[in-house]
Order: sequence, then structure tokens, then C-alpha cells
Amino acid sequence: MSTTEIFLLAMLIIFVVPYAIWRLGRTDYVAPLVIVQIIMGVVLGPGVLGAAFPEYHKFVFNPDVVKTLNGIAQWGVMLFVMLAGVELDLKKVWTYRRESATTAGLALGTPLLFGCAAAALLMSYPGWMGARAAPWQFTLGTGMACAVTALPILVLLMEKLDFLRQPMGQRILRYASLDDVAIWGVLAIIMLDFERIGRQLGFLVAFTVLTFVFRRLMARLGQTDRWYVAMIWLIACAFGADWAGLHFMVGAFLAGVVMDADWFEQEHLDALFRNVLLTLMPVFFLSTGLRTKWDLGGHAVFFAGGLLLFASVGGKLAGAHIAGKVLKWKDGEASIIGWLLQTKGLIEIIFANILLDKQIITSETFTALLLMAVGSTMLTVPVVHPKLHRVRHRGLVNQASS
Repeated sequence: MSTTEIFLLAMLIIFVVPYAIWRLGRTDYVAPLVIVQIIMGVVLGPGVLGAAFPEYHKFVFNPDVVKTLNGIAQWGVMLFVMLAGVELDLKKVWTYRRESATTAGLALGTPLLFGCAAAALLMSYPGWMGARAAPWQFTLGTGMACAVTALPILVLLMEKLDFLRQPMGQRILRYASLDDVAIWGVLAIIMLDFERIGRQLGFLVAFTVLTFVFRRLMARLGQTDRWYVAMIWLIACAFGADWAGLHFMVGAFLAGVVMDADWFEQEHLDALFRNVLLTLMPVFFLSTGLRTKWDLGGHAVFFAGGLLLFASVGGKLAGAHIAGKVLKWKDGEASIIGWLLQTKGLIEIIFANILLDKQIITSETFTALLLMAVGSTMLTVPVVHPKLHRVRHRGLVNQASS
């Protein structure tokens, strides 16, 4: 078979298998399609399918096919991260800054501390810290992976639970938005390379200057031209960040965060987001699964994944309950907010991919973080749905303060 035919066979597997499991298994309540795709990415990787059928795995996922898949995955995830930046509404965060800063700070800081403690435990054993990582980078990077909230997946889950537009849903979006900015800021600190500090400062100065030019240009353009120029801006920012050593996904996020959502029609933004999830992100999930490793043994990786899951979920819940006490929330709100904010999904996987690319974590740590992301996201709807039902029954959601 030619490389093209093998590539198309791989694409067929990527799209058919997760969809068939999701649709025929009716997993949507526990595992939405995006989670099934992430799990299948792990199953199709070298640790599961590769171990069971090594010859078949090498034939389908040969180096030429993997390079092509990685290229598609990189473009898809750049678009996804850019859209996550565009969707941030920091104006509302500023309007409710005391409440937002208090909640976001506790909901980010507490799991960060829990995650750093888990990282310190893992660091005492060989095989978890990356070859090019300083101890502080591994600790902070792993801790932040436990603190991440997946804003785009959070939106999808709240739509599924039918309270995205409710006052509590809008509050949760504000908290997650502020956390999102902090996450990428911390990532930029972790990525700082003192051998390339001149390049990195140069990129940030150039980005700041060009942002003013870009925003003035976009304000004068028509709708069609805005989309085209936005793509050029995305590629330029991603290239500049990668050249500076900050990673192209940091550039993609910066490209999106300086765009105004009202430059584009909301339904077009929503359509692009869904189309990226439909057409490109399944390839990213598969390419992510191909990077998983179990060389330290399945028991060790699952133990690390469980430890990180405990740090992530426990930290978010503790932070949300502390915020609830400080801000005097109504009964039941802290638990719902904590469970929703612990949703990891795609952003944590993207974050972990960057740490792996920069050799801050090993493939085994990456696998454990991937398991943690899947577990935390799968827990969200089954746990929140009954809690939300009880809160709605008491009329708290519609009466919650905005």
C-alpha cells in the first residue's frame, strides 16, 4: 500500500472507531464524544494497540503517516487555542473583579499547591522528570496541569447541563476565564529560556507593538477580510513564539486573546469551533495517544494518574469551598462550581503536550496527566447533574447573584 492509502486508513480508524463506540454505546452522559476520542487516542497508541499488535501498529502508524498526522494536529490545535483566547471576556471579569479574583485565585492556587506536592512526590523517583527540566519547572508545570480548567469543554458541558446562560453559569465562565489567563502566563514563565532571553523579550516587544497595528487594521476591515487576516495573525504569532522558544501554542493563545469576539459574528465563531472539534481535533487526540508510554509499568502510571487526579479534584473542591465561605455563597453552589472548574479536557492535554515537547516531563508523566484529564472530565456530568437538579429544585440557580 502507498503512504497515501495507509494515511487514509489511519484517518478512517480515527473517525470511525470513536464515533461508533460513542453512538452505539450511548456514552454521552459519562463520556461525550470528545472524551471517547481522547480515550481512543490512548488505546490506539503504542502502549495498548502497539503492545498487542506491534507489526500492525508499525504498518499503519509509520513515520511518514505520523508526520502527516502531526501536521494536521498542530494546525487544529492552533485554531482551537486561538478560539479559546478569542472567547475570553475579561470585561465582565473586571466588572465583578473582587468576586472573580477571589474565586479564581483560590480555585487555581489550591489545586496548584496540591499538584506541586504530588509532583514533589513523583520527583523523588526516577523516570518522571524530563531530561531538560529544572526541578522547579517540573514541579510548577505538573502543579499547573492539575490546576487547569478547560474553558471550551466547560462551555460544552454547561450547554449539555442547560445552564450556560443562567447567572451561575456566567459566573463560572468568569472564574474560568481568569484562570485561563493565569495558566498561560505561568506557562510562559516555565518556558523562559535564559539562553534565548533576548529573543523572548524581542518577541514580546514586537507582539505588543504589532497588536496595536493589528487591532486598528481589524477594526477597519470587512467580515471576510477579518477572518483571513486573523489566520495570518495566528500563524505569525505562533511562528514568533516558537522561534523565541516559548512554544507555538503560547503564540496561538496570545493571537486570540487580543482579538475582540464582536469582530466576528458569534454564530460564525461557534461554527468554526464546532468544525475544528469535528474535523481536526480527532487527529490531535490520536497524535497525543501516539506519545503515551508505559515503560515504568502500567501500575506505576495508573498510580501517578490517580495521585494527580486526587490533587486536581481535591484542590479545586477545597478552593471552591473556601471561596464559598469567604463570599457567603448559598448552599450547594461551592460543590457545583468546584466540580465544573476541575474539568480538564483539551486544555490540560495541550498544556501537557507543551511540557513534553520541551522535555520538562517524560512520556510516562504525560500519560499519567492524560489519564487524569480523562478521569476528571468523565466525572463532571455524572456528579454535577444530580447536584444541579437539587439546586434547581430549591430555586438557587435562577436566583443566584450575577
